[in-house]
Amino acid sequence: MVRRPETLAGLPVDQRLRLDVTDQESVDRAVRDAGGIDVLVSNAGETVRAPLESVPLAEVERLFQVNTLGALRVAQAVLPAMRARGAGRLVFVSSVQGRVVLPMIGPYGASKWALEALAETLAIETGHFGVKVSVVQPGAVSSGGGERARVHLGENDPYTPLYEALPALRGELVTPEDVAAVVAATVEHPDPPLRVPAGAPAERALRACKLAPEDEPFLPAEIDW
Repeated sequence: MVRRPETLAGLPVDQRLRLDVTDQESVDRAVRDAGGIDVLVSNAGETVRAPLESVPLAEVERLFQVNTLGALRVAQAVLPAMRARGAGRLVFVSSVQGRVVLPMIGPYGASKWALEALAETLAIETGHFGVKVSVVQPGAVSSGGGERARVHLGENDPYTPLYEALPALRGELVTPEDVAAVVAATVEHPDPPLRVPAGAPAERALRACKLAPEDEPFLPAEIDW
């Protein structure tokens, strides 16, 4: 299920359904047309590049609509049948930025922190009904999403050096195929963990975050600006 089903033309799948996670009618129609759903992999996401001081609030709202509320909207649509059946899998594709913040990508990180809170709550609420919930946490992915992100920086913007430092802060890229393999392994795991790092860079960043003192902001790399 995607916004543009034609992008799935090369995949050997039975159905290619249109789905806009921000539109309740679209979600209800896609879930109805899909028939029985055993596994939901929630992967819709967008990002933006801007300092919090000046990011348009409409951009923040847009990210939460797609990255957070969109994921919850689809989960709400599939959960009644999973609960009644006594089995189901919800896999949310989050990010290391669901646990680690990066400058200039704050709205995206906030939407992923919120997504992880929702996922953890769902794990508690629905586990009793046989539904297993996992959050897959990749680092930077070579999907082109970051390159397509809208950038909000003014002329001679004082935050430009931070924006220019982002490639070093984001670290080593993993491929979409790397993330897909972790998602597949999570789906097939008989008792998957709640949080699953996707790739060595994500594992390193999350490990360093856990070891860092909590009385000051954590960054995976130093900033020279």
